[in-house]
Amino acid sequence: MVIDFHTHVFQDEVIQNRAAHLADEPEFALLYESPKSTMVDAETLIAVMDEDGVDKSVIFGFPWRSEKRFRDNNDAVIEAVKKFPDRLIGMACFDLGAKGAVAETTRCLDAGLKGVGELAFYHSGIDSEALALMEPVMGLCREANVPVVIHTNEPVGHPYPGKTPITLGQIYNLAARYPDNRIVLCHWGGGIFFFNLLKKEAKKTLKNLWFDTAASPYLYDAEIYETAAKLAGEDRILFGSDYPLIRPSRYLKEVQGNVADEALRQKILGKNAADLFGI
Repeated sequence: MVIDFHTHVFQDEVIQNRAAHLADEPEFALLYESPKSTMVDAETLIAVMDEDGVDKSVIFGFPWRSEKRFRDNNDAVIEAVKKFPDRLIGMACFDLGAKGAVAETTRCLDAGLKGVGELAFYHSGIDSEALALMEPVMGLCREANVPVVIHTNEPVGHPYPGKTPITLGQIYNLAARYPDNRIVLCHWGGGIFFFNLLKKEAKKTLKNLWFDTAASPYLYDAEIYETAAKLAGEDRILFGSDYPLIRPSRYLKEVQGNVADEALRQKILGKNAADLFGI
């Protein structure tokens, strides 16, 4: 089974009229102001899954500031999961600083969504204020035993839309602050898994982390798959395409060509995600 752990879907109104959502949603403008930044609905995603050989996809909306916008986007995710229950796994998404974030978590989990994410702090990084904002939502996810997906990125190298001012120390503090949550870090977690090589403390602190591969072909050499599996653990790597940023088929080709062990390929491409969700 091939499971794409990281895809985004939007409601039709946003896809057809993105300009109406730019002025008071700076994070959305950062990523989607350009018409070249593609947005898709669930039906388009399903068609691409069929073409590229993906069995299931985990779908997120966007971390909107506006309660109406994130409720509408989450409703689109809920309806998509109802329409394609054997193909889609839905996650609740919102700005953690929004007044209705905690209530929205409860609403979405009650509606059948399987976790929360992709949460992001595009302008601040995951600073002390961000860690505190997470507390109520992380508590609900611990109680429900569902994963939380959090945007991270490498703290070095070239800038690009969506690259946050995050540090490895902030990522480490996140893991330390919430040791009993199941946390999935997007974009290889900024490489924090390197510190599993430390002899003291780090292995225990980082034990609750998983890492998705989103945007990997844009960011890393293909050796990253085997290297990350060795450092983070073979059971901790999740194939995620970030579609529609990149099609799933590009990753499937890259994994097939650069991961020698068939059992590891199966873990990365679907088994680890299935185990995380208990499917």
